[in-house]
Amino acid sequence: MTDPRLTADASAPGAPPATDQHAEPGKHDAEIDRLFGPGGPLSPAVGGFRPRRSQTEMAKAIAAAIDGRSTLMAEAGTGTGKTFAYLVPALMWGGKTIVSTGTKNLQDQLFLRDIPTVRAALQAPVSVALLKGRGNYLCHYHLERTLQNGRMTSREDVGYLREISRFLKMTTSGDKAELARVPENATIWNLVTSTRDNCMGAECQYYQDCFVMKARKEAQQADVVVVNHHLFFADVALKDTGVAELLPSANTIIFDEAHQLPDTATLFFGDTFSTSQVLELCRDVLAEGLAHARDGADWGKVVTVVEKAARDLRLTFPQDIVRLSLPQIAPSSGFFPALETLKDELDGMLAVLEKQGERAETLDQCRMRGIELMTALRDWKFDPKAKVDKGEEAVYWVEAYTSSLQLHKTPLSIAPIFNGQREGVPRSWIFTSATLAVKNDFKHFAEQMGLTGEPARTWPSPFNYEQQGILYVPQGLPDPNSMGYTDAVLDAALPIIEASQGRAFLLCTTLRAVKRAAERLRGEFEQRGLPYPLFVQGDKGRTELLDQFRKSGNGVLIGSQSFWEGVDVRGEALSLVIIDKMPFAPPDDPVLAARIEVMEKQGLNGFMHHTLPEAIINLKQGAGRLIRDEGDRGVLMLCDPRVITKPYGRRVWQSLPPFKRTREAQVVIDFFKGVPPADAQASPS
Repeated sequence: MTDPRLTADASAPGAPPATDQHAEPGKHDAEIDRLFGPGGPLSPAVGGFRPRRSQTEMAKAIAAAIDGRSTLMAEAGTGTGKTFAYLVPALMWGGKTIVSTGTKNLQDQLFLRDIPTVRAALQAPVSVALLKGRGNYLCHYHLERTLQNGRMTSREDVGYLREISRFLKMTTSGDKAELARVPENATIWNLVTSTRDNCMGAECQYYQDCFVMKARKEAQQADVVVVNHHLFFADVALKDTGVAELLPSANTIIFDEAHQLPDTATLFFGDTFSTSQVLELCRDVLAEGLAHARDGADWGKVVTVVEKAARDLRLTFPQDIVRLSLPQIAPSSGFFPALETLKDELDGMLAVLEKQGERAETLDQCRMRGIELMTALRDWKFDPKAKVDKGEEAVYWVEAYTSSLQLHKTPLSIAPIFNGQREGVPRSWIFTSATLAVKNDFKHFAEQMGLTGEPARTWPSPFNYEQQGILYVPQGLPDPNSMGYTDAVLDAALPIIEASQGRAFLLCTTLRAVKRAAERLRGEFEQRGLPYPLFVQGDKGRTELLDQFRKSGNGVLIGSQSFWEGVDVRGEALSLVIIDKMPFAPPDDPVLAARIEVMEKQGLNGFMHHTLPEAIINLKQGAGRLIRDEGDRGVLMLCDPRVITKPYGRRVWQSLPPFKRTREAQVVIDFFKGVPPADAQASPS
């Protein structure tokens, strides 16, 4: 029997848009009907294109926002075709447009595939440019310096460097994404690209040939510029990515995958100091000192004491990974004296650079970087007695990785800062994603971004979820925080994985669960003679794992956060998505803890107002991996019993796609055999 608590009410997804349901017809509506209609230009240009009402209506709403230089939050269910819904009005009427996406992969897809397709179909005479962060472009100066210094740490790097030297002679963009033979995360790239700190700027002998400058110039001249969220917000914070020069002339800003914006903006609107920045500076001071002022100082000694102080600061936390707010660090901790020692030793190196800086431009640049780092170090002190203006409250915290330590100052709310960026010249701001709302309510996203009171619209997915899939919550699972929970999930999942003949994603909320699941499934598959190839996050790069999973046809992929979104596997290769538990943020996260504390002082429930909406939006992303096409069929297995036992479970159900729902394993097994799920309960919509 289906549990009656699995039902949803009439305000589940598929309900009418939350706001603005009776908008006046826009002046471009007729043209949009023609463009997206059966005889329109998009049909022959795009394989398998079919008119979809939700896509056409979304395009009309975006065109109206562009026309009125206004803001719109636009949630479009999976399969709506939101990319074309915003590209058509942007290319036709958007003027100078910046499109910002969630990742560099999506950025490349937009620039190389989607925009050229739409532009050709519409015969729109618009120029398009791609702009990435400077770390993506080969630097002539740093490549030459690396070739001369020969500071290679491995034979592999020597081979990669040879490939990069060849690439320099052939490339017109200098974009490292074009050189597939050298992995994007290879350490050699750090030595042959520039950073904001070590770029020579107009003083560089290669300035005229600089790939970064060339990309920025093309972006300034283009009608449509494709960036990513990291680049956009890094620019707003650092004025170093080229977006700063674009913003004044932009008429339209479109954020795709906009649900990622609060986290990305928080990252860049704060301040971060890292011991790895100190070690990079020491590396450059040694190289430039020996090259230009060998007789000026004992450079080896000058940098060694600073490097030791930076490493000693990291070692004050013995654990591998640490996240602590400043008040959580014991006053007796060795962290505080080690911080003072680093300041003193950095001061000593700065004194030497002060004397020797005039001997070379590059040495003086090292001095300026040192001053910036020292300023950041001195600013990182929290005085609880100091009066802080509202809207400027911040949390001070440390984050330790295996070989570096970061000191963060993070704003508790990005809304006032982001609103400051939106003031001034009237332009349209479009925020779109498949997951912006919780049960058609945009309040959580709007408050985070300072968009309260702005128009918001929802368009349901065109998929027939009730016919295409089942949502299954197994019975008898223990509390998700109990010991052995991952094994209990796997016990419940194994018969379902057998029924689906592999073809599954297992999405975990922690890396520890990924590791345990991989260990256990490897053994179970071998023992039971199950022929399902196993693909585990971390064994290979994300793109390679996905390609191999698709080709296998019966694989099982185990992943954590990076596989919950932006992954598109259509057809039978993915027929089962298993989610181990609700993706709640870790309760010890210093920034989250501080935000909740502020909410609770205001009389709000931090869990209901922040933690739960955040988890639901993430869960919707994970659930969205299953049905990607009108022909897809599959099962979403949600293993967390709290969605049944807790009062907030209803809110979770109402935000998920309206699949038929069951708690019986046999119903799911029959579904994979092709038996109609008579025992599953339809989700009312």
